[in-house]
Amino acid sequence: MKDILSQITTVSDVCALSKQDLAPLCENLREVIKQTSYERGGHLASALGAVECITALCNVYNFERDKIIFDVGHQSYAYKILCRGKNNFSTLRSLGGESGFPDSAIGDHFIGGHAGNSLSASIGLATARDMQSQDHNIICFVGDASFFNGENLEAFFACDKKPKNMVIVFNDNGMSISQNENGAYKILAKLSRKKGYKKTKRFLRKLLGNNAIGRFLRRIRAGVKRYLSPVSSMEALGFKYYGCFDGHDLNTLTEVFKEAKERGHSAFIHVKTVKGKGYEPAVEESEKYHGVSSGYAVSENTFAGEISPILCSLAKNNDKVVAVTAGMKYGTGLVDFANEFPNRFIDVGICEEYAVTSAAGMALGGLKPIVCVYSTFLQRSFDQIMVDVCMQKAPVVFLIDRAGFVGSDGRTHQGLFDLSYLSLMPNMTVLAPKDASELSLMIEHALTLNAPVAIRYPNGKNESIASLTPFSRVGEWEILLEGSKVMMLAVGPRLNRLALKVAKQFNGEVGVINARSVKPLDVDILKGCFGKTLITLEENSLKGGFGESVLSYLSSANITADVITLAVKDEFVLHATVDEQLEANGFTEENLKNIIFARICQ
Repeated sequence: MKDILSQITTVSDVCALSKQDLAPLCENLREVIKQTSYERGGHLASALGAVECITALCNVYNFERDKIIFDVGHQSYAYKILCRGKNNFSTLRSLGGESGFPDSAIGDHFIGGHAGNSLSASIGLATARDMQSQDHNIICFVGDASFFNGENLEAFFACDKKPKNMVIVFNDNGMSISQNENGAYKILAKLSRKKGYKKTKRFLRKLLGNNAIGRFLRRIRAGVKRYLSPVSSMEALGFKYYGCFDGHDLNTLTEVFKEAKERGHSAFIHVKTVKGKGYEPAVEESEKYHGVSSGYAVSENTFAGEISPILCSLAKNNDKVVAVTAGMKYGTGLVDFANEFPNRFIDVGICEEYAVTSAAGMALGGLKPIVCVYSTFLQRSFDQIMVDVCMQKAPVVFLIDRAGFVGSDGRTHQGLFDLSYLSLMPNMTVLAPKDASELSLMIEHALTLNAPVAIRYPNGKNESIASLTPFSRVGEWEILLEGSKVMMLAVGPRLNRLALKVAKQFNGEVGVINARSVKPLDVDILKGCFGKTLITLEENSLKGGFGESVLSYLSSANITADVITLAVKDEFVLHATVDEQLEANGFTEENLKNIIFARICQ
């Protein structure tokens, strides 16, 4: 294989490459992406599918001055390699290394990680450019699932005039993480694919000229275009539509990108790609290889693995149980439920706001909706939870996966704010199981309540913790170990295990409480801890979290207590391993023992 990548020192070097050099460069990039993802994990299938598009863009545009905005950023790996080199890329997702998502702190033009912001950001950057009389190009690179997120559609439909010298590259691989079932996508996917349209377009192009006959024929062409596809509607919104093209044909891609650049208008370029291209297993099982751990392993997730069995059991006995997700059937563990109860499984795509409000409607209409979502993505629907669910006391159950530290996905994906923003909402109950058995009891109980309930749990492998008081109601904690001087109030499985490990070294002086009901608190147990030092432990921001709720209650009840709140620092947590993130925030045996010794020895 010809090594072209070694000749690239900056992304502008790609502009000087000949067409003959682009194909081997793509092969070089794929090898680096596959090798690094094998060693570090990452978003493999999406990145592989976008290699030719990104290479062609870097050949036509100069990204030393032009700007590219990626939606989410799963597809940005080739760009990262071309911009910052394969040696830097080898540090992908590791502490202090290259982020797995676009990050303005390391040279990207806009943070990516949550779908739907790319078009708004691109228009904003183009507006700033134009108001300052600058002349660089703006490229918005967006996948077919991300494009139909509400924020992108707001930007798309907001006005009929779009900034010049701005291009949307619509990367159509027919997939979100799994199959893209969005209704609007199915319409757009048909644009310019009809053979009749393409043949007519080629024929008329040969006949068109600048004379009267040519102008007449152009009007005929416009009429044919309007008749055969809804392209004209897109152009009425300010975009010149190009497509649909093979997203792996480098000659076609470079020609189309050059034309769009030379014309300088707002362009919507529709390309069709294959997710996982260049690695056959990722093509055949793109869902499995969407996100991988080192060795291309699929991460083990104890809680997600229990969701389908729990919900299937409940659904067999209650025909009102419905599972709702926002493009995360695989990640949230709903595959088996979807197969067994297809009519009671609803995937709304990457539209969390819609998922929450539609669930509120289902609940008020008599169903039992269970919304399964990652913590970081649920926060996108804050207003819908507040007004549509909590204000109406709609009995929606939220199963919140990836709560707490999530590791190498980095700061856009950490689930470190849900305890804070959910606890401040009236009518909301917030629970955190210590293991999968407790999760099952919580879900079953939540369905009996006529009110909203949020149940949050982390990813990764989690072991069972022996129950002394099985969960039976909200507002009830569990004393796992009695302590005469210090009680640790732990939220969630990781911190319960850590607390137990430390407490057992203090011969009965230190105890552990499984604080499984974050809202409401177990005030009876709190009152029973009078005179002891309390240490609250939570994988959540200190601001507005569990520890501050405990302090607030004790203050309101005029209870004087020695309370230490151990939570996440007031900063965004960067990519690293979960253990490294726990250590950086003080969740270690050594730190806990030092805190306890300081109190016991007073």
